[in-house]
Amino acid sequence: MVQVKTLPVDHPRQDPRLGLTSRFFRVLGDPTRLRILELLLDGEKTVTEIVEAIGYPQGRISSHLTCLRWCGFIGTRRNGRYIHYYLSDHRVSDLLAVAQSMMAYNAEAILTCTRIDGRC
Repeated sequence: MVQVKTLPVDHPRQDPRLGLTSRFFRVLGDPTRLRILELLLDGEKTVTEIVEAIGYPQGRISSHLTCLRWCGFIGTRRNGRYIHYYLSDHRVSDLLAVAQSMMAYNAEAILTCTRIDGRC
């Protein structure tokens, strides 16, 4: 008989709140999605404007836009045949500002960390 090892309820991997928080930060963990959010700080944009600014194919950008919209970071507004994307919550800009502020103090350590990218 194989014995299955179970984690204590207070273990981080068993806490649904921590799992949700981790997923939240994974949305922000992609450079393309961060770039899209930064572009939208200046106001709403169409997918064409985002594609031109980033330089990736529309399909790739659309996939990232879908993720950001699904997770509540951005919203859409239709104007005729065009869909305009915008930040759906002002706290997104606050969050990005806090990240920039923290990086000002920790950039070198973050860049040289050998534990990021799944090597923990």
